[in-house]
Amino acid sequence: MRLRGIRRSKNVELRGGRGGGGGGKGGLGLVGVLAVLAIGYFTGIDVSPLLNGGGQTQQGTQVTEADAQATQFSAQVLATTEDVWGNIFPDQLGRDYVPPKLVVFSNVTQSACGGASGASGPFYCPADEKAYLDTQFFNMLAQRMGAGGDFAAAYVIAHEVAHHVQNQLGILPQVDALRRQSSTSEANALTVRLELMADCLSGIWAKNVKGLMERGDLDEALNAARKIGDDYLQKQAGRAPQPHTFTHGTSAQRSSWFQRGFDSGQVGQCDTFAAERL
Repeated sequence: MRLRGIRRSKNVELRGGRGGGGGGKGGLGLVGVLAVLAIGYFTGIDVSPLLNGGGQTQQGTQVTEADAQATQFSAQVLATTEDVWGNIFPDQLGRDYVPPKLVVFSNVTQSACGGASGASGPFYCPADEKAYLDTQFFNMLAQRMGAGGDFAAAYVIAHEVAHHVQNQLGILPQVDALRRQSSTSEANALTVRLELMADCLSGIWAKNVKGLMERGDLDEALNAARKIGDDYLQKQAGRAPQPHTFTHGTSAQRSSWFQRGFDSGQVGQCDTFAAERL
């Protein structure tokens, strides 16, 4: 993905949390403070919450070069989502788009929806309208899940932003209300449709950043969608796939709905709740 020269979103919040030693400001130590300041300088992101100890859950934060690179990458990808949805909302939906905040953190942090960690994976919290992303997730995506590539990582960010789009359109609260009245299996089925819609909306984002895509980028995104399908993950865990427990959809469904959004570019084509078959 060609991100050189792409602006960095200001809607990124950097938080610490990886354990280490040392005193100093906010428990960072001199080296940590300098590293954080470097991130702020080169990415244009406000790092004052981290320097002041905001959002930290442990004393001592080690900010690595990988953290800085992941933060800059995330800020640039987020900027592309702001541009895309900032155009699509008035053009297709007749309304203005208000972008979410993206919290980039290391190890653990807190959200209005509860605790967040690398183990929980990226997620969107409608209560504070923020997406949460651990800096180590990109490595896990590539090394443990076999979904490497910068566009695969960008797809993950776009997917969480798609949940914000759903929230802004009133879809998330409607589905949440239905899930509360449903059995576990019925609630899971509703969640699958919600997630597949987000995949489709991610495909719309991809269609609108085609000028930034390089050879193989689309394949990276489709491969990532397949590698995080419920059936694939359950097989990798040594279990037989159990459809009634699915919450995100199968590999085939996830890649298919992403492709549908990419091909159509139309929000109206992403209505999974109106689809007879997923």
